Amino acid sequence: MVDEGTRKTLSSIPLLKTKAGPRDKELWPTRLKEEYQALIKYVQNNKEADNDWFRLESDKTGTKWFGKCWYVHNLLKYEFDLEFDIPVTYPTTAPELALPSLDGKTAKMYRGGKICLTDHFKPLWARNVPKFGIAHAMALGLGPWLAVEVPELIERGVVKYQEKSDEAK
Repeated sequence: MVDEGTRKTLSSIPLLKTKAGPRDKELWPTRLKEEYQALIKYVQNNKEADNDWFRLESDKTGTKWFGKCWYVHNLLKYEFDLEFDIPVTYPTTAPELALPSLDGKTAKMYRGGKICLTDHFKPLWARNVPKFGIAHAMALGLGPWLAVEVPELIERGVVKYQEKSDEAK
């Protein structure tokens, strides 16, 4: 059911071992360390494959995440702010990834710009608790969502290319 490229990407992201969420004061730092290690490996792999497509960071507690993601379409780079909170029931519950600037622009999105991952990603996440983490949510959730939705939004004229000013570069 999973294509070979996805299988290869997944096999190169370390699986997580610690089943702990933000409420677990003892084990959360261990889980957070595993999350960062998996994210770093995933970003390194993407850069090596010339497929760098997001930047992500968290607050000190590791419960609020924010950054940028982008999608290149017809040689133009479309960039979006990305944000999400780690649910208190994490890792049993997957994070809800949000692209606030796209809020209300597609049916495959909930209020606040949260992308719809219910049908495909959440059942996969549930089968892989606690092995999946944020890197897996990016690879199996946000990446495929961007690949499907952004070109369609561009073609409909809902998303327009914004050229960066010299100051923003």
